[in-house]
Amino acid sequence: MKKHGILNSDISRVLSYMGHTDTICIGDCGLPIPDETERIDLAVRFGSPSFMEVLEAVAEDMVIEKIVLAEEIKIHNPEVLSRIQELISNRNAETEVEFVSHAQLKERTGRCRAVLRTGETTPYANIILQSGCVFA
Repeated sequence: MKKHGILNSDISRVLSYMGHTDTICIGDCGLPIPDETERIDLAVRFGSPSFMEVLEAVAEDMVIEKIVLAEEIKIHNPEVLSRIQELISNRNAETEVEFVSHAQLKERTGRCRAVLRTGETTPYANIILQSGCVFA
């Protein structure tokens, strides 16, 4: 039995396959997921698991060099944005942050290794994480 890190076998598998600059998305329960992109559905009920709960677990198990967020989160979900910024800056102050339109973020999910669907119900609680390198 695994001792540390993410226990979900699908998430663990996807993270272990990722190389430098590969991406993975964590989304709320309403984010559309392209048919060609792997869906890892974690949603149990509305609100569970939360977006932040999943992001925190993934961030502990992944080197993140860049994040992509929807511009709309600034106005429509500043609380979650603040929590994301705090989490990311505590892990690596040099992590690049890119804001794009929500439409562009949804389009980019088609190039992600997988989309992790949470039970989150707050607006624009979606993020794309770009993998960094574990060595310099």
